[in-house]
Amino acid sequence: MGFLSVIVFLLCTGMAGSDLLQQSIILQCLSNHSVASPSIASVTYFPTHPSYTSTLQSYIRNLRFISPTTPRPLFIVAPSHVSHIQASIICCKVHGFEIRIRSGGHDYDGLSYVSESPFMILDLFNLRSVSVNLEDGNGTAWVDSGATLGELFYAIGQKSNTHGFPAGVCPTVGVGGHFSGGGYGNMMRKHGLSVDNVVDAKLVDVGGNLLDRESMGEDLFWAIRGGGGASFGVILSWKIKLVSVPEIVTVFRIEKTLEQGATDIVHQWQYIADKIDENLFIRVVLLPVNKKHLQSIKAKFIGLFLGNAEELISVMNGKFPELGLLPENCFETSWIESILFWSNYPIGTSMEVLLDRQPQPEKYLKKKSDYVQEPISKENLQGIWKKMIELKRPALTLNPYGGKMSDIQEHETPFPHRAGNIYKIQYSVTWKDEGDEALERSLDQIRKLYEYMTPYVSKSPRSSYLNYRDVDIGINENGNASYSEAVIWGRKYFKDNFDRLVQVKSKVDPGNFFSYEQSIPCLGSWKSVMAE
Repeated sequence: MGFLSVIVFLLCTGMAGSDLLQQSIILQCLSNHSVASPSIASVTYFPTHPSYTSTLQSYIRNLRFISPTTPRPLFIVAPSHVSHIQASIICCKVHGFEIRIRSGGHDYDGLSYVSESPFMILDLFNLRSVSVNLEDGNGTAWVDSGATLGELFYAIGQKSNTHGFPAGVCPTVGVGGHFSGGGYGNMMRKHGLSVDNVVDAKLVDVGGNLLDRESMGEDLFWAIRGGGGASFGVILSWKIKLVSVPEIVTVFRIEKTLEQGATDIVHQWQYIADKIDENLFIRVVLLPVNKKHLQSIKAKFIGLFLGNAEELISVMNGKFPELGLLPENCFETSWIESILFWSNYPIGTSMEVLLDRQPQPEKYLKKKSDYVQEPISKENLQGIWKKMIELKRPALTLNPYGGKMSDIQEHETPFPHRAGNIYKIQYSVTWKDEGDEALERSLDQIRKLYEYMTPYVSKSPRSSYLNYRDVDIGINENGNASYSEAVIWGRKYFKDNFDRLVQVKSKVDPGNFFSYEQSIPCLGSWKSVMAE
């Protein structure tokens, strides 16, 4: 739909004159600052557009943000050309709109598509190309921010059965947010985070300039690899270094209840999970069981081993016999097929499901995170189980660290949670009921469990993982924080790296155009506080 066609369409809808004028002015601005073909008007959606609501909602993964009271964007641009990004930045600056950047929608607290201020969404789902090059050393790929992890994994799997990439295990997560926040997954003990394997990027800055690693400089390149890209610009694409994986990997899933000795096994897991063979990653998911005749905890141990089952059994018998892993518990598969196992698809599912961008089903949810640096005693674990059973719904997911994660220094990327951490906790609560009562009840449940865990987790600061966005730990009021306000949540995500992020932000976006509830503040606000 060209610019004139859009105007005709708006006239035919009978819109109020002021709204029509505003939209036509915005469209004219966007068109003036972008290429004629592909037309930016064809990928711009105002509330009157028949595809506005479906475009907005198709990448909302948390049903909390589809309520009638949720603020909606003035318009959405789904760029198919870099000039569409540049035009959006220019026109939002001219008209005083906030810009929210969305790549996949797995933003737990909705910060990439909700704002209390007048705003637009720059939705990157049309920018999803993946180009794999196996001739480039050990293998590299350029991947657009709007691609999903599933699309990235699929593209790698089509080219090689001995290459992979360390990233998350949920295929519908968008690359842009995942990489810029760190990007952990089940190969991180062997190969580090996603950002530890990023070697270049293309970014549009606040001035509309398209930059790569060389032209943006090492400070900005450092900042976007774990510091949250949306504070610094719009990241168009990433160049990643692929890693070698064996032709055969082994996966397993074992469940134990308290009655089957789960407490002893989880307790022992804490002592070996970060020290065992770096080719082995064992996640633990802890779920309350509230049945009429049974109140208990179920512990699910989910593993990926970069090797065959015989090697895995040998490692487990030597280091973690308490789990009782048997050959019949093990499934040998390719790395790409292991992604499907970890995503709970049945063995033998077609690889094509990795291209499905819609997770099933969406839920109302809230997540939080913590880091554990000392094993929790059996007695205290039993207290945690009692609290979880009492609260009924919140679940815990424990992800082990160690291996490669301990070899990388805290300051190498903005993501600081390296040596010294045994495991990370993800708190999760999901619910199906609509309405404020269900929302408040569920938020109260997860907050009470988080509070209960205070004695057992990291301190000074009590750390959190950026990609598990959590507005409970602090926000920038009105999107324009002072340093003293932002440092409260900033230290939890970034520890001492927060100050360097502030310096980079102040240099590349001194006017704080790229701002939201947890965006990095500018040095001007820092200096004013220091002067006080």
